[in-house]
Amino acid sequence: MDIEHHEEPSGKRIAVEIASIDLNFQVFELDTSTPTGGKIAKVAGFNADTHPYVMQWRDDGDLEELRAQEEADLRNGKKFIVAESDGTNRITIEGEARDWPADEISGETIRKLGRISAERSIYLERTDEPDRLVEDGDIVKIKKDGVEQFRSSKPVVWELNVQGKKIISVTPVISVADALTRAGFDPDAWIIILKVQGQPKRQLSVGDEIDLRAPGIEKIRLTAKDVSNGEARTAPTREFALLEIDESYLDGLGLHWETRSSDGHRWLIIHGYPVPAGYTAIATTLALMIPPTYPQSEIDMFYAYPALQRATGATIPATEAVQVIGGLPFQRWSRHRGSIVPWNPQRDNVATHLALVESALVKEIGE
Repeated sequence: MDIEHHEEPSGKRIAVEIASIDLNFQVFELDTSTPTGGKIAKVAGFNADTHPYVMQWRDDGDLEELRAQEEADLRNGKKFIVAESDGTNRITIEGEARDWPADEISGETIRKLGRISAERSIYLERTDEPDRLVEDGDIVKIKKDGVEQFRSSKPVVWELNVQGKKIISVTPVISVADALTRAGFDPDAWIIILKVQGQPKRQLSVGDEIDLRAPGIEKIRLTAKDVSNGEARTAPTREFALLEIDESYLDGLGLHWETRSSDGHRWLIIHGYPVPAGYTAIATTLALMIPPTYPQSEIDMFYAYPALQRATGATIPATEAVQVIGGLPFQRWSRHRGSIVPWNPQRDNVATHLALVESALVKEIGE
């Protein structure tokens, strides 16, 4: 490669920027305003024996090959890429075709060439395989038998409902502590319940993580860990036994529950039962009447103390009746199974009835 020199009559030196394929540009000074490709290569430390490939990165974003004897017009841009290469590979970035003087390219270089903002994700599109996410630190080997196509898009985000507040995550896995903090709750002050469609509610700990890609994730419900008048919590009352499956399920909720006989009936009482956002309270004491012949006889309706009210003030139908349980006035929710899916003693239990409770509470606030 012959190196040409065109001295400026005034002796003025011209600053240009030169980089290798990593696009980490450095400033060099030239003694001419019309440098050839050979001149640029020599300034960058190449000689003719290394077969340098020179490209001018124009201000309009195009890459233009600059041959050894060809003069560059610095009015079109003062950035140059010099690489040891005997040819180029064809790529497109955001639909714009470019020749690239290497067999591989990094995600960071693609972002710089395409002037793609950090807020957007880059994908490699190939017809014979799924689109591949390209991180800035990734290296993509360019296929020789086609044109590699790179496009950007807004990153995928995930939503999670935390006690009625929706938070957005740009990563598919979020820690429980982060989710609660971002929703404005102290992670250490609550019993944390994850609700997944078609599954029993599951208690989480502060150190757990939630994979938001898992199907059916609906929401996180919170119940205060300690609501008292300053006295120590007494041991729960167990005046009659439930089914083993019931007790195991209730223990898994992490809530304080009791069985009591009062006013001629048997009651399962669940303290601090979480209710959906849209009510004037976030939790209630929930009571279920357990028939003496349960599970052959069904659990019917449910009861809340204190009475639940919509935050809008609108009346909730079929909740006017009051049932006294242990001297306290519980609000009776007259909700019953229909004839399509009647009570089945082989299948139904406390867990399935609490699912009815949950759906009834959600229905009244239109969630």
